[in-house]
Amino acid sequence: MKVSIIALAASVGFAATAYAADVVPTAVSYTDGAVEMSLTGMAGNPEEGANIVGDKGLGNCVACHEVSALPDIAFQGMIGPALDGAGDRWSESELRGIVANAKMMFEGTMMPSFYKDTGYIRPGNAYTGKAADDTLGPLLSAQQVEDVVAYLATLKD
Repeated sequence: MKVSIIALAASVGFAATAYAADVVPTAVSYTDGAVEMSLTGMAGNPEEGANIVGDKGLGNCVACHEVSALPDIAFQGMIGPALDGAGDRWSESELRGIVANAKMMFEGTMMPSFYKDTGYIRPGNAYTGKAADDTLGPLLSAQQVEDVVAYLATLKD
């Protein structure tokens, strides 16, 4: 019983430490557009990343990019470059920077910043045109960014 309580306390402490490791959007450090350190301190899940890339309610990457590895996703876009081979074209840190805030690497890009919560204008409450009365969070969580990065890294030529 005593060992179980100690093990439970240790696992709760470890989980709290892992959660506390999330880097907030305003503290992300960019070097030439790349983000060297994980936003969560944990590896991303490529399967979850594929879901986010193809989900029109989450990342919606396929609105602008074609991803041949997701043939069941209809109406893929051709505005941005195809993501096929993204894992060969960019390093993990570059992919993380692109997903978090592509404007840090590609000045003038129309790609949205998925892990940013300041410095831009968003629609007001219910598209009323009135400013939102609370802080708007990033489009994706830190873990979702890591998941997308893990998936993009698997896309090799």
